Amino acid sequence: MSQTVTETLKLRLSRQPVSSLLSGIQSNPLPPPKKRNPNIAHAPFRTHNLTHTEKKQAVENALRYFPAETHAELAPEFAAELAEFGHIYMYRFMPSEPLFAIPADQIPTQSRQAAAIIHMLLNNLDPRVAQFPQELVTYGGNGQVLSNWAQFRLVLQYLSTMSDEQTLVMYSGHPMGLFPSSPSAPRAIITNGMVIPNYSTREDYDRMFALGVTMYGQMTAGSYCYIGPQGIVHGTTLTVLNAGRLKLGTNDLSGKVFVTSGLGGMSGAQAKAAVICGCVGVIAEVSYEALKKRYDQGWVLEMTENLDDLMKAVRAARKQKRATSIGFHGNIVAVWERFYEEYEKTGELLVELGSDQTSCHNPFNGGYYPVQLGYEEAQTVLAKDPDQFKDLVQKSLKRQVAAINSLSDAGMYFFDYGNAFLLEARRSGAHVAKKGDEANANAFRYPSYVQDIMGDIFSLGFGPFRWVCTSGRSEDLEKTDRLAQEVLEKIVAGGVPKEIEQQYSDNIKWIKEAGKHQMVVGSQARILYSDQKGRMALAMRFNQAIAHGDIQGTIVISRDHHDVSGTDSPFRETSNVYDGSAFTADMAVQNCIGDSFRGATWVALHNGGGVGWGEVVNGGFGLVLDGSIEQGRKAESMLGWDVSNGVARRAWSGNGNADSTIRRAMEENPRLRVTLPNRVVSSSLLENLF
Repeated sequence: MSQTVTETLKLRLSRQPVSSLLSGIQSNPLPPPKKRNPNIAHAPFRTHNLTHTEKKQAVENALRYFPAETHAELAPEFAAELAEFGHIYMYRFMPSEPLFAIPADQIPTQSRQAAAIIHMLLNNLDPRVAQFPQELVTYGGNGQVLSNWAQFRLVLQYLSTMSDEQTLVMYSGHPMGLFPSSPSAPRAIITNGMVIPNYSTREDYDRMFALGVTMYGQMTAGSYCYIGPQGIVHGTTLTVLNAGRLKLGTNDLSGKVFVTSGLGGMSGAQAKAAVICGCVGVIAEVSYEALKKRYDQGWVLEMTENLDDLMKAVRAARKQKRATSIGFHGNIVAVWERFYEEYEKTGELLVELGSDQTSCHNPFNGGYYPVQLGYEEAQTVLAKDPDQFKDLVQKSLKRQVAAINSLSDAGMYFFDYGNAFLLEARRSGAHVAKKGDEANANAFRYPSYVQDIMGDIFSLGFGPFRWVCTSGRSEDLEKTDRLAQEVLEKIVAGGVPKEIEQQYSDNIKWIKEAGKHQMVVGSQARILYSDQKGRMALAMRFNQAIAHGDIQGTIVISRDHHDVSGTDSPFRETSNVYDGSAFTADMAVQNCIGDSFRGATWVALHNGGGVGWGEVVNGGFGLVLDGSIEQGRKAESMLGWDVSNGVARRAWSGNGNADSTIRRAMEENPRLRVTLPNRVVSSSLLENLF
């Protein structure tokens, strides 16, 4: 979106007083009913299989937010929403104008930290950022910010009126209230999807979400820390670059083709990353609205809906060694099958790298669309016959894997990008088991990108550090980019271990060029992979710049939950943990607790995220830098823990990179003392024991 269009939108939004968003739930009189905007994308029907009694319970639960005298009017409306959409969103209470990240200093609050949280939350629901804004879904098909619009109204009211001696407590979208605390405590504690472990199946989730008693916060959707598709561009760029280095034996990806799918939310990063890496990106997307949105924002450079035209475009870009991103409006299965058809017909392998980023963590509820149906037809089948939809999805997955397997046999490198694609393909009966290890539930024919590429980066302590300039000024973001470059270059000049030289080199190159890639969608945010030393130095430098008046307003520092310490996920973040602890979740839970008392402004802990409900536990934080000595002290304390926790766990599991990294951290900080493993030197010692 151009700067002129962006400023016009903000001017239009500013006409609606900010105070109207902060005034709570209007009930006397009730606002008039509202219809969904037919011109924007909407969440698919949410299947739930509620009984007659449970449907009544869902409506009763929703009515709790409103005075009894309004119930007669609202009850039938909520029942109709449940029947038509599978969930009670309370559309009547959504704002009349689209939302955006209002500069924090323009938000009237008693707490400066609370204003920053509001800034971040509003960004998650900006229609330029959010996948389904009117259903409060930020990304991933079902990554909710909140469960309904009454919660939105109440949360903003609480945040605008709270003091620095109160903490907002959030139960899966529901604001339980403001509780007395202290200025050193977090301003908000968020949990999403925390359920008793034996009741964490997909069916349990569908029922509880329909009842309005839990929600799926994905990762940064429910923690209010999403920064648009930029959020994983750096990670995707590093993944593709290192796939080229490790699997294709080259630093030059010009003329190489990377095929994948998904442009709706986080997956939109793939197109931009392909161009940054210098290759030809082919990204399939079934939703025309999602594809056009990324095209209009400049994230996709070319569009087509014809497979013949797609093949011509791929061949032309390969021949010219031209970096581009081609968005294909259609199903990824048809794309894979066409690439294999071309190979069979000509002997020419037109794709070197492949992956998938459909929302396969939620395959039977709109996260993956079967090739046998068009997009609109599939939504109808999903709503009317979910069992048929599931059957078609599983058959489609088997077809997709068959084509990928054939191309892989011909020489393509395919990797799972942590979206549960291989997990769901195996459950569908596709041939994805690792040869010779078919009985191992955690072994696949194709590696997770964490196992092959990013796991080593995490073990060295590097991960997706982020910051947001809450002033909303692009000038402030540009200043932070320059400061970040200076900080990293200073660290390198002081000497870094050989094993992390490449990481620092890649990251300095990234931040030098970040501005020219025009990645900002929504808030003035940046992502930069960094290690513990880098993160702490960046935070301290930013805080100093605010104190000196070089940067206006506050800066929120954060990270993706997909990080060194933030997530326990045996099929993604911890897939390279081989001591048997990959299915434990102590790391993520400990990380959230530790962040909370070391200085985080808010913390979040979620069930699900990336790979899906019941498959992951993950957490994140936000910390507001305001130029004060106290906030600088908090950042230094918290960031040290936020990285060292995961590195220590990975070292204990036997990872050599993590072992050397945590030893260096202990040398630099005498107060850090970590239990290190004593390796079994002789494997023969164990052979004859059992």
